[in-house]
Amino acid sequence: MTTGRQQVKVIVMGAGVIGVTTAWYLARQGHEVTVIDRQPAAAMETSFANAGQVSPGYSTPWAMPGLPLKALGWMLKKDSPLVIRARLDLPMLRWMTQLLANCNAHAYDINKARMLRVAEYSRDCLTELRAETGITYDDRQKGLIQLFRTQAQLDHAQDDMRLLTESNVPHQLLDPAQIVAREPGLAHASHLLKGGLYLPGDESGDAHMFTQRLSQKAAELGVTFRYETRIEGLDASATGIMGVRTSAGRVTGDAYVLALGSYSPLMLRPLGIRLPVYPVKGYSLTVPLTDETRAPTSTVNDESYKVAMTRLGDRIRIGGTAELTGYSLRLSPDRRRTLERSFSELFGGGDLTRATYWTGLRPNTPDGTPVIGPSGRFGNLWLNTGHGTLGWTMACGSGQLLADLIDGRRPAIPHLDLSISRYTA
Repeated sequence: MTTGRQQVKVIVMGAGVIGVTTAWYLARQGHEVTVIDRQPAAAMETSFANAGQVSPGYSTPWAMPGLPLKALGWMLKKDSPLVIRARLDLPMLRWMTQLLANCNAHAYDINKARMLRVAEYSRDCLTELRAETGITYDDRQKGLIQLFRTQAQLDHAQDDMRLLTESNVPHQLLDPAQIVAREPGLAHASHLLKGGLYLPGDESGDAHMFTQRLSQKAAELGVTFRYETRIEGLDASATGIMGVRTSAGRVTGDAYVLALGSYSPLMLRPLGIRLPVYPVKGYSLTVPLTDETRAPTSTVNDESYKVAMTRLGDRIRIGGTAELTGYSLRLSPDRRRTLERSFSELFGGGDLTRATYWTGLRPNTPDGTPVIGPSGRFGNLWLNTGHGTLGWTMACGSGQLLADLIDGRRPAIPHLDLSISRYTA
C-alpha cells in the first residue's frame, strides 16, 4: 500500500464497478473511505450483467458522422439496435441535441482519442491490479473481434483503424478465414461475414464478480461499505459539500465522490450543476454453455445488431441494444429477440431457453467521454461517472485517476479534458 500526502476521509456514493475501484485506489493511497449504496451488495445495478468486455480498442463514441441517417434507418427495423421512446423529457432532448452536435468528423476524432486514452490506461491498471491481488473473475486475455457483415461496415473500419494507429493500439484486419481460425465457433456462419477487426489487447471478464471480489479486498484495507442505505441528497454551503443525507442518517467526510452512474445528474441538479449524462437502457442474456464448438472462445461484437457475445467460464453473455426511455427498467420482449437472433445466427452453442434476461441503465455523455474530475462549483466534490457502455473497460483507470487527483498527485495521463468543465468552457 502507498501512502497519500495527507489522509482524508472520503465518502464514495455508489458501489458499482466505478465506485468500488475508486474506493480501492483511495484506500491503497492511505485514505479513510466509506462507500454508500442502496443495494444489499456491490455491483447490483448497471455493473451486474453487462457484456463482460474490457475493450479499449472498441472504445468508440456514439456520436459519429452519419449517425442521424443510420438512426432513421434503424427506426424502421423491428430488430433495431436503437429505440427512442417518444416522451416529454427535456433532459433527453437536451442530451440528444448535444449528441447530434458531436456527429462530425472533427468531434469524433477528439472524442475517440479521449476515450482510447482512458481505456488503454485503465486496461494497464487492471493488469497491475490483477498481478498485485491475484483476483480472478472468469477473465480471459484473448482479444476481441468486431465482426462486419457488410462492405460498408468494412469500409468504415478504415477510419477507426487510422485512429487506432495514431493511438498506438495494436489491431489487425481479418478476412473470414482468419476470423474462424481465432473463433472456430463461427465456422458455420463464415458466409455471413465480410471481415473483422481484431484487437489483441482487449480482454473479457465478469464485472459483477470482479466488483464483489474487489469490494472484499477493499474492506480488508479498511473501506467501510454501508449497503441498503438510500442517498437522499447532498447538503452544501456556498463552496463545499457538508454531508450526505441518507436513509440511515447524515454521513460526513472531507471529500465526496459521486459515482452513481445514470442517477448522478439527479443528485447534482438541486445543487445547480447540470451534468449531461442520460440513461441509455441496455439488455443482456446470460446463457448456459452447451456446445463449446459453437461458442465464442473470447469475445466478439456483431456490428450489424450492435450485440456483444462473451465467454464467461461456463456461461455466454450476450449484451447490447440501446433504448432512450428514461429510467424505466421494463424488460422488452423485442430486445430479447434481437439478442437471440444475433447469437443464433453466429454461434448457437448455448441454451437460450434457460437464459437469464436482464436490463440496466448505462450513464452516457453526449460525446462518449466519461466525466472524471472536480465538480467545478464545490471544491470537495468529485465526479466519476458517464462511462456509458464502457464502465467496466474504464473502471480501474478512472478510479486510479480520481484517487490521484484527490490525493494531489499528478495523474499518469492528461485529464483536464475529462472533467465537467469541457461542457461549460
